[in-house]
Amino acid sequence: MDPDDLVTSIPANLLDTKSLELGIRSYAGRVQLDGTGTAKNNLFYWFFESQTCSPHVPVADQQDLISATPLVIWLNGGPGASSLIGLFLENGPLTITEDTVGTVSLTTTSWNQEAHLLYWDQPLGAGYSHSDDPKHDEYVEDEAELGHMFWQALQKFFQLHPEYAQCPLYVCGESYAGKYVPAIALEIDKQNGRKAGQHIDLRGIAVGNGWITPELSLGLMIDYVYTTGFIGLGQREELLRDYAKVQAEIKEGSLAEATKDGNALVDKTLAYGGKFDIYDVRGWKGLPWETLKAYLNTDPVRKALHVPLGLEWTCEDNSGPVADALVEDNMADASDKYGALIDKSDGGAKRYKVLLYTGNFDTACGFRSTEEILDRLMRDRDPEWHGAPRLIWQQPPGDPKGFVRQRGNLTQVSIPDSGHEVPAYQPETCREMLYNWLFERPFHGHDPQGPLA
Repeated sequence: MDPDDLVTSIPANLLDTKSLELGIRSYAGRVQLDGTGTAKNNLFYWFFESQTCSPHVPVADQQDLISATPLVIWLNGGPGASSLIGLFLENGPLTITEDTVGTVSLTTTSWNQEAHLLYWDQPLGAGYSHSDDPKHDEYVEDEAELGHMFWQALQKFFQLHPEYAQCPLYVCGESYAGKYVPAIALEIDKQNGRKAGQHIDLRGIAVGNGWITPELSLGLMIDYVYTTGFIGLGQREELLRDYAKVQAEIKEGSLAEATKDGNALVDKTLAYGGKFDIYDVRGWKGLPWETLKAYLNTDPVRKALHVPLGLEWTCEDNSGPVADALVEDNMADASDKYGALIDKSDGGAKRYKVLLYTGNFDTACGFRSTEEILDRLMRDRDPEWHGAPRLIWQQPPGDPKGFVRQRGNLTQVSIPDSGHEVPAYQPETCREMLYNWLFERPFHGHDPQGPLA
């Protein structure tokens, strides 16, 4: 008997004139969590089994393979963004054309080629995740609350699909998920320590262009925009005065005011620069997703994904009620959570792997902020991180794919010719990076400072 959340096909276009067969095991729906009132909270998920597993072979006959395959969770940020943006525009098995037809097709660069993929709309209020009464969504106000709600949702998912409960699990995401991901990982670690619920075999986290230390990222944004010629010297000086006000508010703990003024600083910077794309300084418009929004707000799609007919799919980028509820969280520094995960060990062996990667044309939370965050974190933990070899990841005669630094359980990768959403700009390279990290495959290349350089 097929599970109630099985997805075998979805509408192949906006008008639902034909269907697209997925050809793999896929499950979608919403897990129900208790709220503080009478309404239930519902978090939406969409799962895709690894292509290394066969949908034609019974689960019981390939359970060992299923359990040995990594389970990668993907989260977009915002706050308020749906992770279906990542699914259709970045690293998932599906894509959609940005036109009036909205043709949906399978991709060749999906991360589920060798791993299970699980997308979640979270926190409550993002995507298809709403309470039974969407007018009374219980929006989370901090990462501790978010992490616990997500842990509860994972428990529900593994109750529905115990065949994936033993998989090595990696929590991954980008942008504001730079806050979500470590908070969720630490909550899983805490609950595992308490032996609460289903043990989750957490192995590591990966974050792309993470919003981690906002104070640092805002200052570096101004420098980057000045260096690339989008603002002049006088404008830079004015923006730095505004930035000093945000810094003072953060220092005194006025985080809501810092978020408001930080957002105003970003808006002014963009206005002075002619409204360039903050996520890719090479262009003027971000990734297009209007057709995807129209597609996900059709009832044939809702029916295929087992969500209530008429339920609005919502997606916001640092605006709307989800962002409003996280107004104090927005400017809080999350770097200590990464330090905690890097430090955790069992009998001397590091418990979790950590990957931070960046696209080099992002002005919001790009390379320099990640580089300096890691330098600060590792200064006392491992002073040799600062001078660790920085490999040019390259397989001649091709151009460099990226720049890699690895030491202990920490990996940092910078990927050129890419904006904020690295999997969208460099899909093949980003997937190879992920698999090298997941499966401990080598990053082929050379050390330009080595003896043979």
